[in-house]
Amino acid sequence: MKKHTFKFVLSLLLFSSIYLNSQEFTVESNLDNLSIEVGEIFEPITNILDKNGNKVECPNIIYYNKNGALNWDDGISINRRRGTIKGEIPGQHKVIALCIGLSEGRLSRDFDVTVNYAKPKELEVNLSRETVYTGTYVPLQYKVVDAYGFTRFDADIQISSENDLVEIDNFNNVKAVKPGNAKLKIQLDGVSTSLSFKIKETPISKLSINASLDVARTGDVVKFSTTAYDNKGKVVSDAPLSYSFSGESFDKSSTAAGLIKDDGRFVAETAGKYLITATAGEKSISKPLVVYDRGVQREVITVGTGTVQDKHTSDFWVFEGQDGNDYAVSGTWGADGTTYFWDVTDPGNLKKIDSVQVDARTVNDVKVSADGKISILSREGASSRRNGIVILDTTNPYDVKTLSEYTTNLTGGVHNLFIYEDHVYALSNGERFYVINIEDPTNPYEVGMFEIGEKGQAIHDVWIEDGIAYSSNWKHGVYMIDVGNGVAGGSPSNPVAMANYSYESGAHHATFPFKSKSTDKFYTILGDEIFPQGIDVYTTNETAGFLHFVDFTDINNPVEVARYELPGHGSHNYWIEDDVLYVAMYTGGVRIVDISGELMGDLFRQGREIGHINTANPNGFIPNAAMTWGAQLYKGHVFYSDHNGGIGSSKVLPTKPDNSRINEYLNRPRLID
Repeated sequence: MKKHTFKFVLSLLLFSSIYLNSQEFTVESNLDNLSIEVGEIFEPITNILDKNGNKVECPNIIYYNKNGALNWDDGISINRRRGTIKGEIPGQHKVIALCIGLSEGRLSRDFDVTVNYAKPKELEVNLSRETVYTGTYVPLQYKVVDAYGFTRFDADIQISSENDLVEIDNFNNVKAVKPGNAKLKIQLDGVSTSLSFKIKETPISKLSINASLDVARTGDVVKFSTTAYDNKGKVVSDAPLSYSFSGESFDKSSTAAGLIKDDGRFVAETAGKYLITATAGEKSISKPLVVYDRGVQREVITVGTGTVQDKHTSDFWVFEGQDGNDYAVSGTWGADGTTYFWDVTDPGNLKKIDSVQVDARTVNDVKVSADGKISILSREGASSRRNGIVILDTTNPYDVKTLSEYTTNLTGGVHNLFIYEDHVYALSNGERFYVINIEDPTNPYEVGMFEIGEKGQAIHDVWIEDGIAYSSNWKHGVYMIDVGNGVAGGSPSNPVAMANYSYESGAHHATFPFKSKSTDKFYTILGDEIFPQGIDVYTTNETAGFLHFVDFTDINNPVEVARYELPGHGSHNYWIEDDVLYVAMYTGGVRIVDISGELMGDLFRQGREIGHINTANPNGFIPNAAMTWGAQLYKGHVFYSDHNGGIGSSKVLPTKPDNSRINEYLNRPRLID
């Protein structure tokens, strides 16, 4: 097999056309249902079959492992020269076999590969609560570490009891039934341990329950508190409380749905009548709750469109110019390095007023300084292979001038950047960011650098507010970095990491910090970027992923509390102002979401969507195919960029949408000329 570099493989993924001739062939491989051990090296054998089942020779077959979008999973390593794969981390992983050169289309297949856990070495079992009362379930916590030092989560543990003080069901739920000294034996693959604890006769005689609200809206978090009493009326402070709910939807074609936490917080997804039940052993008590629709929907109208017809559009930025008028800048992707400048003073008449062409295939990111004087362009795919950034004078957006370029340490390509207080934070080759002083924009110079220093480190995005940089690092999640706030002694020349949060999918693409005006809580919103079937630049693409709402009020103890997931569509960039989220959901357009109040559960299902914008442009590079890249609220209008169409503007009206006659329009017979 010929040697192919990472960038060559990536370019094939990005530019292969999926459905031209690839339907004539199928991919078969011994990767199917493969299980290997940590450290085991496996040699894949993959065959291409035509529509009659005959083997066809493929010029080149390349294997790669993927987790998320363009985020390589280090659970399996692949020798690209030999094509062999090696198990590194136990769990479920994905390997893609890609045939190059046989078909005009993308000819590939995904294979789920299991890297097995080793035999267990350590088995720990503890109680999460000290006191166990009769009639309650024993709060067991498990930890299994295998011989390689990996923690297992799929262990089929066996539990038995030395006496009849407990009952154990088929799912390892242990219920205390009699008072006394209980002892459990826990086993897994030849490793065993034991746990002894005392069961006390329950003192709980009755319960009382209160709620923060008796009437709520969908999405409102209602707090239920329960107190347990003994037969003398004294409070039982360590009562093991659990909560559940039942309900009936007002809409008979729907079902009551919601989420309740162990601490008694409840949020409803559908309007209806609910009954919240608190249980402690054999005792229970319930309280009703009426939930109405959130009622935040508003009419959203399209105001103006700025069409880019001959190439893909990338990121954009709207800003106020030195003359007091309003302007925008937008980049282009996979083309000729062109950047467009627009007059958007009249949002209903977006005028293309100037353009700048640089040596690049992609100007992925564009940013403008707070005073509107300087714009920075990121470069990828330069013919000189120097890439880096280009600094422009936008004092007069009708006549943009190039001031300088900066390429030191940035030759591998700059995918994203940010301007903050006379410094540019530019991503280098998707691995780290460099800090460049632009006090004199004709003479930029490097003053600092930040990288997380982890194996397989990767970075996609950086955003800065109040002297804190939010670095989005794919599988390593978000890092909060002091670059001038001073809370951790950081500065542009000495960036200091102060907090981190990551999540399982490893597809973390962009972060937006957000302090709730209604609750004063501080969140970081972390967005996924996932292309389940790869990327085809000539048509629409399947996207996936969602926004993770992480409560960072205590930066040493971040907690993921909510999500916004639009079924069938993945997220890209977003904007927040006045407790409203404006999120570009790729094929789902711009979604406008109410994020006021305490956040918990699935925000989409809770009816928090105010409205949405279909960004598809009938005259775009790919007509009528929304692929929304970014959104920005600016002076009362929602501006956006669309990968397939250009830029646009919309307006959220104070009126509610009128859907009363929608069926009439949908069912009206078509007139034939």
